[in-house]
Amino acid sequence: MKLRVIRWVIVVLLWLSFGPPSGVAASQEIQWHSYNAGMARGKFEKKKVFIHFYAEWCAACKAMENSTFKDPVVIASLNEYFIPIKVDADREVQTTTMFRVKGLPDNWFITEDGEIIGHRPGYIPPDQLKDILTLIQNQKDNNQ
Repeated sequence: MKLRVIRWVIVVLLWLSFGPPSGVAASQEIQWHSYNAGMARGKFEKKKVFIHFYAEWCAACKAMENSTFKDPVVIASLNEYFIPIKVDADREVQTTTMFRVKGLPDNWFITEDGEIIGHRPGYIPPDQLKDILTLIQNQKDNNQ
């Protein structure tokens, strides 16, 4: 009886250590970061950064949330090749001002070193964002 309990405890501890299969969780939603944490992580992991400025009241932002950011290819690309950052323009005014955001949504692409690649204001449909992400990712591969 004690041996069975010990085995069960070991199995549970191993599962807690390694967690559930990461592919399932990672493929279902974008792993958003705060601005400061995401920028630091981008430099540390040497990954490009995608910054999405939004607001709760913004209809186009909600449309992107419900369509573009639910697309499996967009989710996989952002989680694997970029550090995705989400900035609430109403709450993070200093960051919004620093990027001179004039309308929402506003989407920025940043290099591994923190340099601005460019930005695309307004709603981006899933197919267009997939193309943009692929183009930026291929630039990385060509520069290495």
